[in-house]
Amino acid sequence: MSDSKRPEPPEGPMCLTRRSFLSISVLAGAAALGTPAIARSAQGQGSPEFKGWPKSYGMLTDFTACVGCRSCEKACNEANRMPAPEKPFDDASVFEESRWPSATAYTVVNRYKNSADSSRPLFRKIQCNHCLEPACATACPIHAYTKTPEGAVIYNKDLCFGCRYCVVACPFNIPAYDYSSPLDAKIVKCILCFGRIKEGKIPACAEACPAGALTFGRRADLLKLARKRIIDSPEKYIDHIYGEREVGGTSWLYLSGVPFEQLGFPTNLPEKPLIELSKGYLSTVPVIFTTFPAIFGMVYAVMRHNERAAGKEERSKQHKEVDHE
Repeated sequence: MSDSKRPEPPEGPMCLTRRSFLSISVLAGAAALGTPAIARSAQGQGSPEFKGWPKSYGMLTDFTACVGCRSCEKACNEANRMPAPEKPFDDASVFEESRWPSATAYTVVNRYKNSADSSRPLFRKIQCNHCLEPACATACPIHAYTKTPEGAVIYNKDLCFGCRYCVVACPFNIPAYDYSSPLDAKIVKCILCFGRIKEGKIPACAEACPAGALTFGRRADLLKLARKRIIDSPEKYIDHIYGEREVGGTSWLYLSGVPFEQLGFPTNLPEKPLIELSKGYLSTVPVIFTTFPAIFGMVYAVMRHNERAAGKEERSKQHKEVDHE
């Protein structure tokens, strides 16, 4: 990934930040170009309000229970067959700096100061939030992203041609490009252990958490559980389930005992999916400015696909000639 220490999304009052402007520009381009369903929604053609994925899975992270053991990092590393980190998972010195998910770490845990009790630091696990209406998927002109009924947002590197619209569009600043291989650059991020879910297992991070900070289950059930915890222990939790409504809702939900901005969360996000904000934008920006990059990107993708196909055909022909000889 280009930088494992990317700055966290901006905080503060609701405003159109530079990143928000770029996100809406990219999403508007995708909508104007005709991205399925998303385009209809952005253009306001009477599509019904999105109600989410009623039977999808999700994860509830309770920051009041997280002890910063990084067992989730280790489990993720092993489940995704990634190389061992430079510093072992029991090395607390990593907390001296703010980290971000990277090509070799799909999830990371950061430490934050506790203004209420300096002797008890706070910890936050960071990974893809798997939005119900993912901006990365709506921005991608060739559908390299898929929002699955199970809840995971997965990525097909074989379709990706490197436009990086998803990087700009994500409100949580998660997708990033991995340049470790110049011939095979790709987006890398958490996929909610989609393969394990399909096998009837739970994500590796939740399975490994010894403190009970991670709970996997149906998103609807997790929301009920989160509300019950808030009602039963109002002195322990703030009255907010982060991810329930932010940008249309996310599959990853959070509970906290302190305001989420103290843990570096963006708190200026709208409740509607970002694509909804592009409705007005589409009426004020010339179509050429939003569609040209996407059109160019798709033309490039087709050319690249044809080149790959021609290359495979040529290699196959050469192999046959060798075998014949």
